[in-house]
Amino acid sequence: MPSRPTFDAQQLDLLGGAQSAPAEVHRLFFALMPDEVTRNSLSRTADALKAGHAALRTRWIAPERYHATVHFLGDHPMLRQDVIQGAKAAGDALVASSFDWSLDLASTFRGREPPLILRGSIVPDALQQLWQNLREKLIRAGQGAQMERTFTPHVTLGYSRGGMLEPTPIEPVPWRVERLALIHSVVGQKDYEVLQRWELAR
Repeated sequence: MPSRPTFDAQQLDLLGGAQSAPAEVHRLFFALMPDEVTRNSLSRTADALKAGHAALRTRWIAPERYHATVHFLGDHPMLRQDVIQGAKAAGDALVASSFDWSLDLASTFRGREPPLILRGSIVPDALQQLWQNLREKLIRAGQGAQMERTFTPHVTLGYSRGGMLEPTPIEPVPWRVERLALIHSVVGQKDYEVLQRWELAR
């Protein structure tokens, strides 16, 4: 997922003067979270890319943080309960089916530290429909401010410090996608908090 701006806060030092201190940045997003088998397959793919593309000097993401963002709901200086409630209402209203997704290409997106990502040469219709339907539900729930107009589903494995990777075929990673999650993270901290999960219809 692309890096987002951080927030600054003013706090008083022991003598009563103001000093700048970093504030927590609370990030909210909908994501597909891989099961353990899929996560292990993604990790093995990352290891293979690490061995074969050392020149990229990649900062690798821990496997427990692998995910595919469906909709980003913003970075906030505090945990916004209104955004959470709107997101949960949208998730509750969503009707979507489970599907199979094959990740068979590695590449990088442009950026200061280009994200090294996996994506599929084919986007399943059910995945595109999930994105579109959830987008509509979020707009109806008053959470349309951050909505993207396009969707390139992917899993980020790391961030390159050594250039770009042209689209490269890899051994396909099969993923049976069966659930959607609303995620809260504090930027710079290790763990994600799953606020709610929704099972996709079989």
